[in-house]
Amino acid sequence: MSPLPHEPDESDRIFELQEEVDQLKEAVASHAVVDQAIGMVVALGRVTPDQGWEVLKEVSQHTNIKLRNVADLILIWGRSGDMPPEIRAELEDALDRYGPTQIPGVPPPE
Repeated sequence: MSPLPHEPDESDRIFELQEEVDQLKEAVASHAVVDQAIGMVVALGRVTPDQGWEVLKEVSQHTNIKLRNVADLILIWGRSGDMPPEIRAELEDALDRYGPTQIPGVPPPE
């Protein structure tokens, strides 16, 4: 008779579930940081939320920095005014490509 395959015991299952919960918490936190950074880009760059997302993606791709980290740097910039020069340059370039959009009710610039 062959031995039965190892069946996970209760402690193994609890450990797996705790890891999954931790991953989900990190994903929620990361999503919130990215959403906040998009909001800053939208407000300061006068672009749409979709354009704000594209701006973040482009800055991340052009600097080879994870999008979550770019979002963190933008939030730090909002609080302290400090931003690494390479991020600032890429952010300005991306915003030049996407904005500014026209603010409703404001006459266009001459």
